[in-house]
Amino acid sequence: MFAHVRGTLISIEANNAVIDVNGIGFKVGMSSIALSSLGPVGSTVTIYTSLIVRSEALDLYGFQDSQERGLFERLISVSGVGPKVALSALSSFNSASLQQLIIDEDVKRLTTIPGLGTKTAQRLILELKGSLVATDQGIGQDGQANKTAVSAQVTEALLGMGFTKQEVELASKDYQGSADNVTEHIRFILQRLGGG
Repeated sequence: MFAHVRGTLISIEANNAVIDVNGIGFKVGMSSIALSSLGPVGSTVTIYTSLIVRSEALDLYGFQDSQERGLFERLISVSGVGPKVALSALSSFNSASLQQLIIDEDVKRLTTIPGLGTKTAQRLILELKGSLVATDQGIGQDGQANKTAVSAQVTEALLGMGFTKQEVELASKDYQGSADNVTEHIRFILQRLGGG
């Protein structure tokens, strides 16, 4: 119904943004990666959208590009994966990395996504693997390029929280976790900056 929304960014919260379109405020659920790419409050933004119609509500979800939206719609087509889990997946890994994990049948890393258990991860692989194509931004030979992109997303998100670039770089120095898990990386840095 809504292919995209273009308007003024009014606010950013933990899992959503409010965008004013001609005087109407749209509350849009988004992944933390997509939220970090929006820019400052007051700026004009364009986001790709997907409308989920339920008996008790109409929920609008937003994405930074059509690839992220397409993957979200594939994820929620799998039994046991609702919009919240799909957004959690897209907050933990960017679209290219998440597709690569499914293609590689990496159940262990998929189950690091909050809300995604082993059985659902296996179902995800079974139902989606054949329809996904490996990308150069995945975690294979071009993993370094992806690592750099993830690092930029982590830094941007933390700068938006008020930390300085120097603080983020220092706190990130000893990070030994998954190179493409944005949520895990941010959590590690916040623990360091908060004194553990």
